[in-house]
Amino acid sequence: MSGAPYISVVGSGRASGELYELAREVGRLVAGRGAVVVCGGLGGVMEAAARGAREAGGVAIGVLPGEDRRGANRYLTYAVATGAGQARNLAVVCSGDAVIAVGGEYGTLSEIGLARKVGRPVVVLRGWELGPHVAVAATPREAVERAFGMIGAL
Repeated sequence: MSGAPYISVVGSGRASGELYELAREVGRLVAGRGAVVVCGGLGGVMEAAARGAREAGGVAIGVLPGEDRRGANRYLTYAVATGAGQARNLAVVCSGDAVIAVGGEYGTLSEIGLARKVGRPVVVLRGWELGPHVAVAATPREAVERAFGMIGAL
């Protein structure tokens, strides 16, 4: 496939402070490398990643669980209403060439599992550390560098 890489950024719908800023920096760095940010389209980590991408002049796509695009966060470039509830997690991870998980709760864990099941590489930043199945990063810059390296887009 040609064109810009897509990087899915997943994490909790409730994030503030340091976690919000980490996700925002991930979005900024992804967009700064010319890639598209894909997220779940709601608040928390999803909003922060979309915000960072837009602040860097990039594109952020939100894949929403509900049937109405009006529930999307204000930083998205495009919002896709699925009506699929939590099942939309599969669409979020399948849309990315790689997945970066920032923090997260059980929904994030499901996205990590789905990503690995469909063969997407996963980098975790301050979240679920699952042994050799996922890469772990200490900083947003390292997370983005590892994600791009895993898809051969250095």
